[in-house]
Amino acid sequence: MSLLQRIFHRLVPSGFARQSVRKTFAAPANLDRQTALLQQLFLQHMLEQPRYRDPKRLHRFEQQVFSQNGEDGAVAEIFRRIGVTDRRFVEIGVGDGLENLTTFWLAQGWQGWWLEGDEKSVAAIREHFWQPLGSGALQLHQAFITAENIGDLLARLQVPGEFDLLSLDIDRNTWFVWRALQAYRPRVAVIEYNASWPADVDWTVEYRPDLVHNCTAYMGASLKAYERLGRELGYALVGCDLGGINAYFVRRDLCGDKFCEPFTAENHYEPPRYFLLRRDGHPRCFTDLPKPA
Repeated sequence: MSLLQRIFHRLVPSGFARQSVRKTFAAPANLDRQTALLQQLFLQHMLEQPRYRDPKRLHRFEQQVFSQNGEDGAVAEIFRRIGVTDRRFVEIGVGDGLENLTTFWLAQGWQGWWLEGDEKSVAAIREHFWQPLGSGALQLHQAFITAENIGDLLARLQVPGEFDLLSLDIDRNTWFVWRALQAYRPRVAVIEYNASWPADVDWTVEYRPDLVHNCTAYMGASLKAYERLGRELGYALVGCDLGGINAYFVRRDLCGDKFCEPFTAENHYEPPRYFLLRRDGHPRCFTDLPKPA
């Protein structure tokens, strides 16, 4: 019996329930529902394992609102443990804003700055987020981000030295841009890592500020490289999402005994599980109010 079959029989024990589930799998038109069901079965099975039962780990708090996966819920749990202060964020590498980390917080009254290099994405943000842009709750800046220019850009935008949440995801050069932010001390940082590399390997791409991600596994840095850099910057690695995409860092002076130690890549690494990428429910939308002419 395959692993998936064992999971299926364990989580769907009754004959009637199995019959209902099999009907879902029998219809080609229900492919999206089939994928969602498989994801849920797999996640339930994972969370039953001893590793994920540790109450100091963040996995069982994952929930998707606007984030790519369950980061919204995990970050909310981090702030539940350490508290919030100024309710400000900075996100570098935003996309169109409808599938990113800080939109969840913007929708709850937080304020912050978005930096994005793609012209089409910036146009989409202006279309979907006209309300917070108009009120000043959200400031948007278009720029191609490098380690050389990020400090000056944040200074010109008058970003304070300390704020609650940093999200950084520019694919290829992410590690180097974070290293360039030594003057800034966000309380929480969410950084994309390259899970293709094993937990104990310290690896980064060769820095080239003129290059962008070529859609291969040659990008960013391994989790061990981020653990080391985070430690140098005063941060502890407190977890990773189940999909093996994002790592969560908390400023060391705020950790106490609130998170699962040791704060190492070996302890918190999650392998690439890109089959868990999901978009549950209805398409995301920030407002249904028409933009004024």
